[in-house]
This record gives sequence, C-alpha cells and structure tokens, in this order.
Amino acid sequence: MTKKIAFLFPGQGSQYVGMGKDFYDNFEVSRKVFDEADQILGFKFSDLIFSGPKEELTLTKNSQLAIFIVSYAIYKAVQQELPVLQPAVTAGLSLGEYTALTASGKISFADCLLLVKHRAQYMNDACESHPGSMSVVLGMEEAIVEAALKEISDSGVVIANLNCPGQIVIAGTKQGLEIATEHLKTKGAKRVLPLDVSGAFHSPLMKEAQERLSPYLKTVALNSSSIDLVMNTPGEYVVETEEMREQLIKQVTQPVRWEKGVHAMTATGVDLFVEMGCGKTLAGMNKRIGVTAPTISIEKISDIEALVKDYTTCNC
Repeated sequence: MTKKIAFLFPGQGSQYVGMGKDFYDNFEVSRKVFDEADQILGFKFSDLIFSGPKEELTLTKNSQLAIFIVSYAIYKAVQQELPVLQPAVTAGLSLGEYTALTASGKISFADCLLLVKHRAQYMNDACESHPGSMSVVLGMEEAIVEAALKEISDSGVVIANLNCPGQIVIAGTKQGLEIATEHLKTKGAKRVLPLDVSGAFHSPLMKEAQERLSPYLKTVALNSSSIDLVMNTPGEYVVETEEMREQLIKQVTQPVRWEKGVHAMTATGVDLFVEMGCGKTLAGMNKRIGVTAPTISIEKISDIEALVKDYTTCNC
C-alpha cells in the first residue's frame, strides 16, 4: 500500500556546530546546496556551519540561514537516495516553513535563501531594538493561558507557539514575562520555564521585522505544485500562492499553531512523517500530540542508510 507521506522541517534553536558536515562530505547533491548558498551569500557561510564558533552560529541572523541550508541539503540527499519517498505534504516549524515551501516546489532554493537571509537579519535587528524573550508554560490549556494573559494585558505578553498538548510558548519583554510567569502559576501552571532564545519571536515585538520583510514576500516568485503545504499561522492546508505570502508575513508576529497543523495532516490520511534536519524535536512533538503514524527523523547519513535498508520491509 502506498504511504501518504509528510516531510517536516525544524526551526531555529536546533542548530549546532558541524551539522550537515557528513552530508557535505558524502553526497554531491548536498554539497551543491552548501556551495550554491556560499555563492549566493558571497562568502563561505558553510565554514561557520561546520566550524563555528558556536556563539556566532547561534545569532539569529546566522542560525536561521544555517538551519535552512542544512535541512534542504538533507532533503536533497533523501530525494536522491530514496526517490520512492515522495511527500504528499510538507510543513515546517517557524523558520522550517521556508524549507517546507522550497521542498514542496513552490519557490526556488536561491529565492528562498535570500528571503531567509532578510528574515534572519530583520528579526535579529528587532531582537536588538525591541528586546524580549520566550517562556514555555507547562500543564495548562490554551484557553486558560489566553484568559490569564488577557487579565494582565498591560504586560504585553502573548501566546507565540502552540506546539503540543500541555506545552504553550509565550513571548514578550523580560519584565512582562516575569509578571506573566507569576500570574500563570497562580492560575495553575505546573511550571513556566524561560527559553534560551534571543528574542520574542511570533509576537508584536517583531513588528519591525515584519514590516521590513513584507515587501520581499509580496514580490518573490511563488509557484503552484502538486505537493501540499500546511502553514503555521492558520494550522491548516494553504493552497493559493497569494495566501501563502500573507501567511508568511503574519507568521513573524502571530502564533505558530503547530499542533493544529499536525492534526490537519493526520485528518487527511498522512500515515508517515519524515523529519529532516537537526534533532528530533518534531518527532517528540508528534508523540506528545498523540500521532499514531510513525515519525522518522533524518539527521545523519546513517539515518538515510537505515531508511533505505528498511523502508520496503518495515511498518513505516
């Protein structure tokens, strides 16, 4: 029986020095991705990915580019080594939405790389001009968190990510997050933990970045393709390219509804998820969401080798 497959791509925060180096060394198709990125960017950005330093790689302006390049390089290797593995739909968490857009054939790698470059720089600048952070709220339902934050609306703290059950990410200024943390605990939150991020992503503090990125998103060439796309802000399938532009613009300041998007994919019969990129964050989220279909994570070339060996006989 033919599987209905979804390709998933991770977002910012999954980066580490040396990621993707085994793909660069062993797959020409992956090496071409890194080389093309270096050529477009005008310098050996791949050196930063492979050799660091970590502090430089972790900067928003660099980590977003790095994760996009590495995820797409892994995708190209999977495409070559296991061409039978064709996605019906793609999706990506926050930044990963751009990789999903490229892997679904709706934008060229070169065009999307430049979009990510602008997004990364503008969000980096917004982090500096409007400092903020994010925290994860554990053990509360969305409606209760939303109601609690309305009670302290002056704090400016908003819901930024709805990743999986019992795990909601909020964003705002550090002072606002301190107020929200104490208030949410009085409302029943098990824990509210600060995240190691450089800014208040997916919140109004990113409005400056949204305004600067918008002109590029409105003019970049987007194409129709046979591969569907599930997007973060609506948590739904988006078909029209003009709507895709609008959702990419909204995504900078509005919540990521990842859990809703995963449910949308399972509701249309997806029975295999393949996560491509650093870490296994999305596989972990699928488990917490209650997805019964398997999720395979491809991070190292050994993961591809195992998949090629087992795909025709395994239950995935």
